[in-house]
Amino acid sequence: MSGQEYAVSIQNMTKNYGKNRGVSHLSLSVEKGDIYGFLGPNGAGKSTTIRSILGLLRFQEGSISVFGMDVRKHQREILKEIGYMPSEAMFYPSMKTKEVIRLAADMRGMDCRKEAAMLCERLKVEPEKKIEELSLGNRKKVSIVCAMQHRPRLFIFDEPTSGLDPLMQSEFFNLILEYNKQGTTCFLSSHVLSEIKKYCRHAAIIKEGKLICSDTVENLTKSNAKHIHMIRDGKEEDFMYQGSLNELFAGFAGHDIGDITIEEPGLEEIFMHYYEKEAEEAAD
Repeated sequence: MSGQEYAVSIQNMTKNYGKNRGVSHLSLSVEKGDIYGFLGPNGAGKSTTIRSILGLLRFQEGSISVFGMDVRKHQREILKEIGYMPSEAMFYPSMKTKEVIRLAADMRGMDCRKEAAMLCERLKVEPEKKIEELSLGNRKKVSIVCAMQHRPRLFIFDEPTSGLDPLMQSEFFNLILEYNKQGTTCFLSSHVLSEIKKYCRHAAIIKEGKLICSDTVENLTKSNAKHIHMIRDGKEEDFMYQGSLNELFAGFAGHDIGDITIEEPGLEEIFMHYYEKEAEEAAD
């Protein structure tokens, strides 16, 4: 595919902060209409990547395009197509919620009142409350409205659900799915693995500024490994096993097996496998 056919295309992007780690030679592509998860622990480089896509950071190497437009040359045009929600929702504390939402629309030169009203109703946003009176979760909801109300072609969300209660998290993703059905692409950074598995179609895993892997979520979470918990010879054991169960049981011959449980590995274990595999390859 050419860059024109992608919502986001990052090629060999490197952003360094002097001696501090940034992002190194990152390449990934997000197809139009996708819901794409960007996974990694805190400090992995997720926010650096997002700010580079938005043109808010200058990177030293590589290129980034959004809908075929180079972020270095067409930042203003690109930002018109994006609804961005940062990880921290910061607003003027003395302003009312409705004033912040109206200001965000006015800065785009758009009348978003109808869409904003719908979003506020769905997310239970209180328009007359001042920002300084809101909890973190309620400030996050205001940020969601500001990002969605102009119906952009691309959502970029950085750790969006932190601070939201479970009901609001569910409603947030319901909204994403609804906009996505109408053609909106979503690029979503998170360290909540269950969210990515449930809602995203493709995902990339990043660690210490480097891409570990990228694939469909189905393939990334597929594993032949089993989680074994057992009591053998009076001792409790807990480990991952990948191989023939017949061979595993044959190896227990002559041992006193008090109990054994065989389960599918959890998401945390699956993704830890990618981190450990990458560390082993780096050591080699």
